[in-house]
Amino acid sequence: MIRPPRHPSLRPFVETLWFQEGRAQEPRAEREWVLPTGAVHVVVRLEGPLRLYRDAADLSGFDVGHALVGGARSGPYLRDVARPSSSVGAQLRPGAAALLFGLPSHELAERHTRLDELFGSEARRLEERLAEARDPSHRLDVFEAFLASKLDGKRLDPLVVHALERFDERVPLGAIVEESGYSHRHFIDRFRRAVGLSPKLHARVLRFQRALRLMKTPSSLARIALDAGYSDQAHFTREFRELAGISPSHHRALAPPNANHVPWVKSFQDEGA
Repeated sequence: MIRPPRHPSLRPFVETLWFQEGRAQEPRAEREWVLPTGAVHVVVRLEGPLRLYRDAADLSGFDVGHALVGGARSGPYLRDVARPSSSVGAQLRPGAAALLFGLPSHELAERHTRLDELFGSEARRLEERLAEARDPSHRLDVFEAFLASKLDGKRLDPLVVHALERFDERVPLGAIVEESGYSHRHFIDRFRRAVGLSPKLHARVLRFQRALRLMKTPSSLARIALDAGYSDQAHFTREFRELAGISPSHHRALAPPNANHVPWVKSFQDEGA
């Protein structure tokens, strides 16, 4: 179940809310790579904790908790999917995490942080209320009300809002900095504190995500490269490998139902990642 926020006050801050049942889907690998979106996610797992692996050679992994904040990332991470857990989550819009958690977003980037490290006993009470909720829709209502209580009266940084709009229009970073009226250093620092990644790195991830969406079309990889904003197919392939760990052609051949979740056994192992 996926839905946009119902609270009008949340719409500038939350892209989507979702509930996922813990049932395993077949065929299913025991591990999967989660590709970078540049977004911050807040997730509460209702059964087992999330287990991550440091790299492909790590066979044991480590647990990171039930209620978590997944910071903005510029690369993939490997997680366990052999033991599914029902979960409630939200994808935040860029700039919202700093307001929600009251600290610079770059401090959360490239890692997972336990929610109780940020909200203390409030996080534990949220977990209890979600476990007691009678159905998925009710759980989403509880989760949304919690987020709304934390973001009420907040406002996104207008510099970041403008920059993101201009990124969508494919405007070069230098021109966006000039439009802001701030120095290059001030612009980068302010953007990174709000979003979690530097403007240049965030733009790379956005371009990668555009390419992933285009991969579902019948267009050639050369055409996708140009339409997504890469200089040529070689540039596209090089950056895709850096951000996803596999080639665009391999990803397209796998055709995962969710483009950002790639099964380990059938993909990375084959390419020797």
